[in-house]
Amino acid sequence: MELAEWTRIFNKKAKNLKHSWNLKFDENIVPDKPNPGWKQYIRNTSARFDCSMCSREWPSNWVKVVFHMRLAHRQGGTVKVRALRQNCKNCDDAPMEDPTITPENISILMENLVEKIRIKCYNQNLGKKSRPFRSFDVNSPHEPDHCEACMKGICTRN
Repeated sequence: MELAEWTRIFNKKAKNLKHSWNLKFDENIVPDKPNPGWKQYIRNTSARFDCSMCSREWPSNWVKVVFHMRLAHRQGGTVKVRALRQNCKNCDDAPMEDPTITPENISILMENLVEKIRIKCYNQNLGKKSRPFRSFDVNSPHEPDHCEACMKGICTRN
């Protein structure tokens, strides 16, 4: 995943928040177990995957992105991001691969994230619904045995 692209889009979407916020990837955050004082938001999106062993490519509309956020008023806010991975169903012992998410879907994720920050960290009642992601045409079923989110029990498709 390209941190610069995510950060650029996040900064653009978060510019009207009361505090400065920073975004960072963190492979160590655990879904459904935010650290004390942190709030969680989990969102589904579409992405593409490439197997580093056989070069097989596949799309998925069931990619979970986990956000943990905290506002420390003097320091501003921090958002930790982790996109859950998938592995190739054709390769034995295939490594988990990071998703490639389109800039359009990153933008939608960031828009929804900033809305959640306003609700969860600033207690604003926005009364809005999350904007849906742009899905891919997927010709094969979701594979729970190859989905990190399913393995962690947070994928609603399992």
